[in-house]
Amino acid sequence: MGLTKWRKARRSGDQGDACVEVARFSEAVAIRDSKDPDGPKLLLTPDTFQTILNNLKH
Repeated sequence: MGLTKWRKARRSGDQGDACVEVARFSEAVAIRDSKDPDGPKLLLTPDTFQTILNNLKH
């Protein structure tokens, strides 16, 4: 995942590294802790990721 483009949430503002980062792939969404970029990553299907986002919004 070295060439992967990781993005922080827009709402994280100037919080530094204290947030979650997301990278999108054609068949998966990867999530990592920005404080530990070389640490473990969570891979989800796009549908599962969308379900989690929907649940967090409600």
